[in-house]
Amino acid sequence: MDEIDRLSEFLQRLTPLSRSCLLSELERLELCGIDMPGSADIQARLRAEFRKDGSTQARATSPSRYFFAPLELLLIDGAPEHANMGRISRNTLTPIWEWICRDLLPTMARDYIKAIGDQVAANNPKEVQKIASTFQTKVVKVLESTLTSPESAESARAKLGQYTASRTAFDDVLKMLHVLRAGDALPKFNAKLPEKIGKFDDGQVAQITAQLDAFKKAHPQALPFALALVARRLKTSWQLVRLATRAAASKAAADVAATPYACVVPMVLDRLDDKRLALRVALRHNRVLIARDLLAEIYDTEYALKVRIDGIEHCEWGVRLQQLMDAIAALVSAEVSRFPSNVGHILGSRRLRSHDTIGGKLSYLAWKGRDAMQDGAAAFRKLIGQT
Repeated sequence: MDEIDRLSEFLQRLTPLSRSCLLSELERLELCGIDMPGSADIQARLRAEFRKDGSTQARATSPSRYFFAPLELLLIDGAPEHANMGRISRNTLTPIWEWICRDLLPTMARDYIKAIGDQVAANNPKEVQKIASTFQTKVVKVLESTLTSPESAESARAKLGQYTASRTAFDDVLKMLHVLRAGDALPKFNAKLPEKIGKFDDGQVAQITAQLDAFKKAHPQALPFALALVARRLKTSWQLVRLATRAAASKAAADVAATPYACVVPMVLDRLDDKRLALRVALRHNRVLIARDLLAEIYDTEYALKVRIDGIEHCEWGVRLQQLMDAIAALVSAEVSRFPSNVGHILGSRRLRSHDTIGGKLSYLAWKGRDAMQDGAAAFRKLIGQT
């Protein structure tokens, strides 16, 4: 028996759920930059089984898809190894589902899967949704009971660890709990948002802030997910910081950190980290044009954060920003160094830093002038208040 036959025999011994979990785990390791010999062949075989379109993005099977439906707008396709406030990695859904079916609620999960299958076969979507909602409620109640003590929470973490080595899978379980608790509040909030927010000006910021204030009052633990839904509507992700900077007494990092929506700054840094991972993948596969566009977005985000938050380099946000930019610089340097010094590389072009152009410098001067006026007005109001 040759190696291919042995591999096929091994895979067939696994349950379909285990094979799906294995595929998600192999893809997670690849996104983390971990190369495993033979992984490509295994992934190809498993994708042919589970994803008829050959997609490299995990898609839940039918029963779990209905269960995880409330999370759909919050899912990201990427390595679940770094912070992603308000979002959940799609690659953790398969191990979470296997944990629910085997450890958390095995009997109820079997009943749920059979009921869903029967109603899907009967083409009864309303009943399917009702069954999924009922099972979601049961899972929420069991999770709330399971996570009441550090000991039971640690036991749950250990059992989940049997299905994935991801360090953030348990965090995604907690996120899932917050989303399911919020019920239909997140879909309703999402429906009220503009389809696209091309210009996140003061008027739009004020309008969105009012909506967020009302949502936060009713569902404080689900606020990061509401913010993630806002970010989906923005033309550029760094604009999310305006929810904090507009409400701040000044542009100083300490004043921005004191605002109710200061958490948007780490969320923007999370998205910058996403772009770093995407850049690494693009360079690994020699997709230079994609890498160029990603790098331009990265530079724009770095510039916006430094311009809009004074003294950011001296706080925790700035430390993380510098670490990300150092890692990105190392990726770019390694790529550029593959070519002779007398051959220009597109990733080394100064044009990627749009703020270094004449138009960018004029925009910077306009921002500084507006900021000076706003800071002066804020100081005047403060003086009046003191007198």
